[in-house]
Amino acid sequence: MASSPFIRCCLLLCFFFSHVQAVKTQFHPRDVLPLLPRQVSWPILNSLNGAVDLLPAFVGSVSSQNHVVSWKGACFYENTAWMEFHNKSGSEFGGGTLHIKVSKAHSWTCMDLYVFATPYRVTWDYYFLSREHTLEIKEWEERAEYEYVKNKGISIFLMQAGMLGTLEALWEVFPLFTNTGWGENANLGFLEKHMGATFEPRPKPWNTNISVDDIHSGDFMVLSKIRGRWGGFETLEKWVTGSYAGHSAVFLKDSEGKLWVGESGNENEKGEDIIAIIPWEEWWDFEMNKDDSNPHIALLPLHPDVRAKFNETAAWEYALSMVGKPYGYHNMLFSWIDTIDGNYPPPLDAHLVASAMTVWSKMQPDYAANLWNEGLNKRLGTQGLNLSDILVETEKRGSSFDQLLAVPEQDDWIYSDGKSASCIAFVLEMYKEAGLFDPLADSIQVTEFTIKDAYTLRFFENDSSRLPKWCNDADDVKLPYCQILGKYRMELPGFNSLDPYPHMNERCPSKPPKYFRPQHC
Repeated sequence: MASSPFIRCCLLLCFFFSHVQAVKTQFHPRDVLPLLPRQVSWPILNSLNGAVDLLPAFVGSVSSQNHVVSWKGACFYENTAWMEFHNKSGSEFGGGTLHIKVSKAHSWTCMDLYVFATPYRVTWDYYFLSREHTLEIKEWEERAEYEYVKNKGISIFLMQAGMLGTLEALWEVFPLFTNTGWGENANLGFLEKHMGATFEPRPKPWNTNISVDDIHSGDFMVLSKIRGRWGGFETLEKWVTGSYAGHSAVFLKDSEGKLWVGESGNENEKGEDIIAIIPWEEWWDFEMNKDDSNPHIALLPLHPDVRAKFNETAAWEYALSMVGKPYGYHNMLFSWIDTIDGNYPPPLDAHLVASAMTVWSKMQPDYAANLWNEGLNKRLGTQGLNLSDILVETEKRGSSFDQLLAVPEQDDWIYSDGKSASCIAFVLEMYKEAGLFDPLADSIQVTEFTIKDAYTLRFFENDSSRLPKWCNDADDVKLPYCQILGKYRMELPGFNSLDPYPHMNERCPSKPPKYFRPQHC
């Protein structure tokens, strides 16, 4: 590719300054990248940062002039902050000034981005000059915010990749949700980079001609979607939970031998995600011909001994009682968070989760109530508190938000729209009703399980000779389960390896990329 003298000069400067370690440079090689043509700059940027750099890092909270926090920034290496209360507005509770002093920039052209949050507000600012900066809060929204900041402080978050890194991270995240080949490759690349996942192509045909006679009630399906809106969402879900699938469904057969699929998260005519029982032929036709997220599907048949325990009548009764109910957004988040700090991929933590919730609660209060407010109220034993009130009440009780998030979900909790079941909770609640967790059912909360927790249960066929003849018949690699759709081979680490035990999956960490899981957590 031909290049202009300007481009060659810029690249030469990048090379030179990247090898100068002893002297502070007047600018950093990264700072000139936006000056280059896109075909030159973006490949370089893409090699330096990733989507996770969009996550701000919590650096501390400040509550008074005597409470000073210090940290190293992305641009400025020496930073301090403190809080000053005042009443310049003459209001009932006054306001305050957040002081931030930044110095020792690593180059003359860099800058740092910050997010500042309380349970009642989130704002941001950026700093380019080495000096003391201030963030003015004219007045606190109410006494509760004043008391909260006085006792707990304003939380400070650093966009740790700096301005350019943040822009580049946006470039990596954006395609995850696009329904294009670019988006599909972005999802695969993200999972390879951040989870260590592999995507080995399968030989054609990529779909299987299934014999309905070989399918039984209780047989389990896991799905992985890799493009479009659901592909992007599932990619992030997989990353934080360690699951190598992002959706699930279960088979049911009626008394006449007709095969059905039970699914939480099926979209109805109004565009709502609900719990539904769909004829197999209709469900399969949609996944093969109409689902534009490029779904990959694996069938996990129950072990014969487990199938013998499966109470089909009880399973049908449970499934029919849930038909038409909304997808279980109430407990989706809490199945992931089991510990105070062992489930958050760095730099994500409970502080950042609380701030993200605060932003979302301001933008979409009804949606926020559905996603977490009711669940948090359940954990506190309260009713009707909004997020700000929940955070304040938690502190009043001498607890913390990270402890509250880790309180286990209870299967018998009833929400404003009834029992809540995510895709995997719906399947496992059915298993529970059908007797598969007996005699431990009373001591296991399946709403605490992720999809990974489900497929690692020792419930499934472990003898490949008993798998249906059509299972993986076109593939030269014989998986221990039946992949029935998808271009890439599905991997399920830990498949079929854990027996149920009391309080299973209530205290399990899940940090990438190893996702270490202690025994009996």
